[in-house]
Parts: sequence; structure tokens; C-alpha cells
Amino acid sequence: MALEISCAFATSLDSHEHARIAEGLGYERAWFFDSPALYPDVWMQLCRAGERTDRIGLGPGVVVPALRHPMVTAAAIATLVSLVGPERVAVGVGSGFSGRLALGRRPIPWSQVADYIRVVKALLRGERADWDGAVIEMLHQAGFAPSRPIEVPFLVGAQGPKGVAVAGEVGDGVFSGPVAVPGFGWSAVMTYGTVLEDGEDPGSERALAAAGHAAGMVGHFAVEFGQLDLVPSGRDWAAAYDAVPREHRHLAMHEGHLVAINSYDRPFVTGDLLEALGMALGPAGWREKLALLEQGGATEVVYQPAGPDIPRELETFAAAARG
Repeated sequence: MALEISCAFATSLDSHEHARIAEGLGYERAWFFDSPALYPDVWMQLCRAGERTDRIGLGPGVVVPALRHPMVTAAAIATLVSLVGPERVAVGVGSGFSGRLALGRRPIPWSQVADYIRVVKALLRGERADWDGAVIEMLHQAGFAPSRPIEVPFLVGAQGPKGVAVAGEVGDGVFSGPVAVPGFGWSAVMTYGTVLEDGEDPGSERALAAAGHAAGMVGHFAVEFGQLDLVPSGRDWAAAYDAVPREHRHLAMHEGHLVAINSYDRPFVTGDLLEALGMALGPAGWREKLALLEQGGATEVVYQPAGPDIPRELETFAAAARG
């Protein structure tokens, strides 16, 4: 199976237009991030994208169960399916890294993720399911949702052993990053960064604007989970947030998440860091990185463009991937 090239958007009010551009450039799917504290409603923007496109796959990457009742998610999936058809829809579900941490809460247990997926799938099949002490069922009449069963694939956003086990148990694939999870017929891997122009410095203002957010995310992970050796000056980076009251720290850390570098991270995000993380590469460097991901078990690479010129990032990455 050839490696599929897809894209993912930090869902904005313009993501439907970016999905249209991605479709024209040959991207296989457009995943939209789901984090209500950071982005507009993911399902509304997916439906807007569905109205603008004809072919490209669409789906949330990833839904956080703690933020949405399973009936809400089932109804949203049905609405998107009614617009674009089931063959274009895929659903990512995860434990809530940014979606939960941005609200000051830790990711939910993987057992809850597994239960959630089981219930949403049962609802889409037209079955009754138990949730929160009550029996629920999609009661939509004709004209209010497509007839059941509705069958769409579910990918589990996971990297560690517990999440990977859930993906194998209740998922149709795995959604990971920055490395592939082998052993799955569908293994989608997130990748971040920018394609450098010929001779461009990785520390250029353009490159930092387009890829610095991703290096900031690595720094946040290191700070949040005590993995300070993952990044240069990790302890100094963590100390930059010391002035922020603890009860507000999650808000400061997620300012600009996957969109822009915030003021706390800016001193630590450099061209050298982007280069070391493989986030600022020339076309040949990106092709080498994609080849390594495929060798590691990826079947789909999901590229997240960012910065002030999303069309440019989509176009240059598609060109680099094609070689």
C-alpha cells in the first residue's frame, strides 16, 4: 500500500477553504482538530468543508470523549455522513491531550475511551446502549438523520501501550505522532513543520512563523510531563512559566497552541531546534522523513500546516511529498 498524504488543521474559521485547497492539491484526507477552548466547533467546520469539496476525506482528529456525550458525537457523525457520504468520513477519538489540558484537566483513562467508542458505534448501528446509567438510542426519524446502520472507521489517537491496546481492541486503526505505530492496517502519523526554500535558514522569520508552534508543543509536553531532557534548556523553559499562577498555567501554556509561538516559548524556539526536531527541512529532507515513517509502519502521513500562509504550506508540502 502506497503511503497516503493527508493534512490536519488547527480548526479555524477558514478551514473549510483550506480543505478545498488541499483537495485540489491531491491530499487524501483533511482532519480537523477538536478542542473547544482553542478552535471553533469542529463538526460545524467539517460540514462547511463538506459543502466546499467533492472527494477529500473528512473527520475530527481527534474527538475527546469527556467533552461530548456519545449521542452528540453520533448525531454529528450522522450529519456529516448525510452531507458527504460514509465513504468520506473517518473519526479520530483520543484521551484528550490538548483538549483536556487546555481546560486544566488531565487526559481521561483509556478504559473510558474504549467504552465511549463502543457506545458511539452501537448508536450508529441503530442499537440501544447503556451510558451514564441510562439506556440511549438514536431516535431520529427519516429526514432527521441517515438510516442506521451508519458505518464509518474509527481511529484511536494513541502512542503508548495502553492507547495502542485500545486501538487494537475497538478501533479500525491508530492515529499517532511523531512516530508510526506498526502492526495496524491503518496507521496515520501526525507530522508538523515547514518546507524550506532553497538556501533558507531554519531560523528565518517565515520558518519560525510556520513551524515554531510545533516546537512549542514539544516543549509543553516536556514541561507538562516532566520530560525536560527532550528539549534544549528544558529546565529554563519550564521556569519561564513559574511566574504564572499555577491555576492559570494551563491557559498560558495553550495560548496559540498549534497556531503560533507564545511569548513564554519564543526565547526557546530557534532554527536549530526546528532543524533538530525535523520540522524545518528542504524537499529532499521531507521525502527522506516520509520514507522513514513508511518504513516504520505508517500508512498515512498527516501534515499540519500553520502560519500566516496556509495555502503555501499545503502546496510546498504536497510538492515535496510527490518529489
